[in-house]
Amino acid sequence: MPNDNNIKSYLHLHLIVFIWGFTAILGGLISLDALPLVWYRMMIALLLLFLFLLVRKRPIGASGKILAGFLLGGLVIALHWLTFFMAIKVSNISVTLACLSTGAFFASFLEPIFYGRKMIWYEVLFGLIVIVGLGIIFNVEGDHIEGIVLALTSAFLSALFSVINGKFAQKHEASVITFYELLGGVGFLTLYMLFSGYFTPSFFELSLSDCIWLLVLGSICTAYAFLASVKVMKYLSPYTVMLTINLEPIYGIILAVLVFQDKEKMSPSFYVGAAIILLTVILNGIAKNYKKIKTN
Repeated sequence: MPNDNNIKSYLHLHLIVFIWGFTAILGGLISLDALPLVWYRMMIALLLLFLFLLVRKRPIGASGKILAGFLLGGLVIALHWLTFFMAIKVSNISVTLACLSTGAFFASFLEPIFYGRKMIWYEVLFGLIVIVGLGIIFNVEGDHIEGIVLALTSAFLSALFSVINGKFAQKHEASVITFYELLGGVGFLTLYMLFSGYFTPSFFELSLSDCIWLLVLGSICTAYAFLASVKVMKYLSPYTVMLTINLEPIYGIILAVLVFQDKEKMSPSFYVGAAIILLTVILNGIAKNYKKIKTN
């Protein structure tokens, strides 16, 4: 039975990663600018998660300092999604996802700061190789520099969010953490948008296609994918989860070419740079796992 659970969870994880890859496609399909897109995404996911917690009768209480940490974490994830979709809007999906793959290396440099561990030599080496891959992309995709900078910012924020959440997850229920982070993200964005005059009648006038894709984004790609990912982690090792998640850019880039065709077809040199980044991320994961096995 455990083996059956492992196989089902592994297949389920691939579905989740495929869904995360499809998130970038939705960013290209939805006509809204990045800020309202992220606000609607987080609002839909927040309402669905609240209903889930209500039905399951899960307690959602949190103390002052912890609550403040959750809400600030929500600001980080909101800014991550905002820069992610901004990158897609000003460049394209392929460039955004290739640069987003650098998140694992930002995490390698952030973890020693947050967890007080020493820098590992091979992480620095892999980081330099990633810079080579990025250099190739910068060189051949000069028209997408703004998108590349936004995507790298998004990757850094993603890594920062993962490191912060790693601290929270050691002591708190994952669904409760996510509820308050979504609440914090929506809250900060709402305050900014209120003072910036975003909430006009036209803001709430959405096309039918945008409504459909936003519902898919907020429900399946956010609320469902998160809850499902927590479930599969009960049966799979962190190493397996991490390596599988690295397939997200690959799924996303393939989907982008299939959906948007010529708009997403890049030069051969771009794919060389992207492959260098992705393979280095995977090798980093293999090295970490080998070291963990060796020390146990």
